Amino acid sequence: MTFADLPEIAERAIKQALAAGASDAECTIGEGSEFSASVRLGQLETLKESGSRGAGLRVLFDRRMGASYTSDLSLEGIRRMVQSAIDLAQVTTEDPDAGLPDPDELGTLGKDLALYSPEIENLAGDVKIEHARRAEAAALAFDPRITNSEGGSFDSNIGGRVFANSRGFLGAYRSTYCSVSAVPIATQNGSMERDYWYSMSRTFSGLESPEYVGKKAAERTVRRLGAVKVETQRVPIIFEPRLARSLLGDIVDAIDGRAIYRHASFLAGKLGEKVAASSINIVDDGTIPGLFGSQPFDDEGVPTRRTVIIENGVLKSYLLNTYAARKLGLKTTGSASRGITGNAGIGHGNFFLEAGGKSPADIIAGVKNGFYVTELIGTGVNIVTGDYSRGAVGLWIRDGELAFPVSEVTVASTLQEMLNGIAEIGNDLEFRGSIASPTILIGEMTVAGR
Repeated sequence: MTFADLPEIAERAIKQALAAGASDAECTIGEGSEFSASVRLGQLETLKESGSRGAGLRVLFDRRMGASYTSDLSLEGIRRMVQSAIDLAQVTTEDPDAGLPDPDELGTLGKDLALYSPEIENLAGDVKIEHARRAEAAALAFDPRITNSEGGSFDSNIGGRVFANSRGFLGAYRSTYCSVSAVPIATQNGSMERDYWYSMSRTFSGLESPEYVGKKAAERTVRRLGAVKVETQRVPIIFEPRLARSLLGDIVDAIDGRAIYRHASFLAGKLGEKVAASSINIVDDGTIPGLFGSQPFDDEGVPTRRTVIIENGVLKSYLLNTYAARKLGLKTTGSASRGITGNAGIGHGNFFLEAGGKSPADIIAGVKNGFYVTELIGTGVNIVTGDYSRGAVGLWIRDGELAFPVSEVTVASTLQEMLNGIAEIGNDLEFRGSIASPTILIGEMTVAGR
């Protein structure tokens, strides 16, 4: 059975569900092949290869829903999956907001999103392992203080997705990605520090070289040596892009339609209101070719799109699937996301803060006394109230220069104050995942130390 056979199987499941009396049905089929290799101190430590394939069906009898899943895609396996979903629907209660998207909301993008690369599928295992080995070797060779390693790694994934429903939608696409990383350990005066770097791409040729990845990881590790704890104070905070994207992740959670209709977000009821500094523009865009949050349709068969979330500081949209949209009296934003089975949740496309005009170096140069954060620890963020408190590691800024490493401190504020306090935005936006941000400077936060 090949990927080309899966659309027919999805349509067959839909037809069987309708023939059994379902008023609506939708079927998702996914397949994937994963490779992961890790090398430590030059020796292959772990090697994993796995593949999976499964189908999920959701049926509706008016407003009653049932769902089932199978990894058996034979005729009998599909028949049992359909019957199981139908049986479950008979014993569930009605939900007035349950249902598929309206037919005029369904569709798929008509352009190539460059999600699949045959070079990854054809890449030999020994080439992947050698990339992991080269990344680690570059890190170990960078500085004599690099004395150990948590390893170099290479991962790749080849996936496929098929979705069909009873309202005439049928879509399918394949995707690939690969990554290389290194995690060196440095020692000085009895103390040890670690950091990492990685590169990820839809194509093998799009990766940064393993030597660059290893060298970057080593540079980041060595600069953490000799870290101290500073006194508690309120100062400007700069988040490097890797950390700024975690703040964007908190915003994703806060604009999730499920949190909004449950009133479990500090942004509930704030549409049309100013919630951030006027320079802030945040966008969710699942249509950008080659990026990790792109796909031609969401997991309800609605075309992905570009949605402006915050424009000039004003909240313009939440992220919504069909169910959340109905709950809120709004329209779906094409943000449905699910595994193989069950009701659709809400996800995001390429979610990012638009770049500003200043280089990171210029932003740092403008700070007399502040904290440049390079790692956050813990999960102390309350989306309901906006309270924010996380352990942090980084470099202290003195007179516009990175002066010395800092650890064992906490940075604290509220998401409301942080969004409104963003004073500078860097020009260094790049995507190393589906959430991305340039460097940002927040005018003032509390650094709790000694």
